[in-house]
Amino acid sequence: MVKRKSVSSRQEKRVLASALYTTPISEKQRRELKRLAARPDSQIDFSDAPERQPRASDVQVGRFYRPIKQLVSLRVDADVLHWFRGRGKKYQTYMNEVLRREMQTNERGR
Repeated sequence: MVKRKSVSSRQEKRVLASALYTTPISEKQRRELKRLAARPDSQIDFSDAPERQPRASDVQVGRFYRPIKQLVSLRVDADVLHWFRGRGKKYQTYMNEVLRREMQTNERGR
């Protein structure tokens, strides 16, 4: 009996969100949107619509949503960099977490 080698599944190709959500709509969809836009607000049923969209701070990063990393060049003071590097091998991840916390804190204040 021949033993098969374990093969991992092919990695899925990432597709930009802009490519998914910028497809042109059909003429039928365009007519339907115009018809709905002409309706007065009093005739629209909002009972199944959510109260609001979740803020970015409400999104659980790492559970279902993984933001795409972007390479940047950043100048920081030498002592700040030394302090972050002193935190260990994953100091860049920690820097990202600190920046994300600051972003979420400022979002709430708006």
